[in-house]
Amino acid sequence: MNLGRLAKRAQQLIDKRGGTNALKEDAQELGDIVKGKGSAGNKAKAAAEALKDPGAPGKEAERRPQGKKPAPKSS
Repeated sequence: MNLGRLAKRAQQLIDKRGGTNALKEDAQELGDIVKGKGSAGNKAKAAAEALKDPGAPGKEAERRPQGKKPAPKSS
């Protein structure tokens, strides 16, 4: 296993999703979902939805690089 390659790929994914601050916001949001009320199934659905928008809710447009359009949503 090439750890340098793995670290580089992890950094690319973090940067693509908005950086370390967005990663921290994602973790906080997921923690709030886990601690909230509801069934495990509902929490899993909420967590999946939360991860579609990097960082805190509603901040996707702020983190998107200039000139890039959001990826089309698949159904």
